[in-house]
Amino acid sequence: MTTALHPRIALFGHDTPPSALPVVDHYCGVEARMRKSLALQAELGPVFDITLDAEDGAPIGGEAEHAQLISELATSTANRFGRVGARVHPWGHAAFEADVDTLIGKAGHRLAYLMIPKPQDADELALAVAAIDAACDRHGRPRLPLHTLIETHGALRDVFRIAAHPRIESLSFGLMDFVSAHWGAIPKSAMELPGQFEHPLVVRAKLEISAAAHAFGKTPSHCVVTEFRDTERLALAARKASLEFGYTRMWSIHPDQIRPIVEAFAPAADEIDEASALLLQAQAANWAPIAFDGRLHDRASFRYFWTVLERAARTGRPMPAAARQAFFPAAIG
Repeated sequence: MTTALHPRIALFGHDTPPSALPVVDHYCGVEARMRKSLALQAELGPVFDITLDAEDGAPIGGEAEHAQLISELATSTANRFGRVGARVHPWGHAAFEADVDTLIGKAGHRLAYLMIPKPQDADELALAVAAIDAACDRHGRPRLPLHTLIETHGALRDVFRIAAHPRIESLSFGLMDFVSAHWGAIPKSAMELPGQFEHPLVVRAKLEISAAAHAFGKTPSHCVVTEFRDTERLALAARKASLEFGYTRMWSIHPDQIRPIVEAFAPAADEIDEASALLLQAQAANWAPIAFDGRLHDRASFRYFWTVLERAARTGRPMPAAARQAFFPAAIG
């Protein structure tokens, strides 16, 4: 009797699927907000990541103390799921090396990733990556997954080189800094809704980042929506980012944004049911072509339906018991 092959083994061959990151990357830098975010993650589960911000969250002159605080929170019992990362200062900033040394040395075993902001180009990113890896080696820590922000002209120019870097797991679009880098040539409305989905230069940047990430199997993470009290407009923006721009992850800057983003990125119940039934039938056929609901399917379409189930798992959606048992047995219990 042939052992049923799991979709990740049967469907992707030599292609490595992107890391299945949570669909929300929640940023916080003030101590009270950091603690509240950790409490919310404990309540909702690992459907969102928390990035503790050592860059914009640190007061000028208090960078060392802030990095120490982040290390303490990341290694505390409040970090229940191991889905807490940290953003360091940019390469070249006076606090970069100290951030890296403190965070790796004190919390490298508990951090899920480090975020590298504001690389000026692919070469500068490579220098930052090398410094972080050297710190991991020096402290005897495993090399952390690394994320980066595309928010400068040079980084956007080099975005495909950056996405190709083997140490980069995810690319985020830094909307506010990108607009500011145009010195007033892009209006303030492009940092708001609906302007951030309409201004041609911003749209171009979003599409380039998404395309580069997908070309190299990395996770594209969509930028912030600053209208944090308008959850309806936020949800519309999240759906647009997902369905029209190809993003599989999105930033949150306020706890009230987390649930609407998770909902917007989650597949609908009928999509989950369809994908479950189709993939169970395909697995029973040892992943040979099948007829399903009057249509022919093979591994090309099987891969799409697998992404539906992975998104369901990442967003905590219920799925038929048979599919969960077959494809996500570690999540049961």
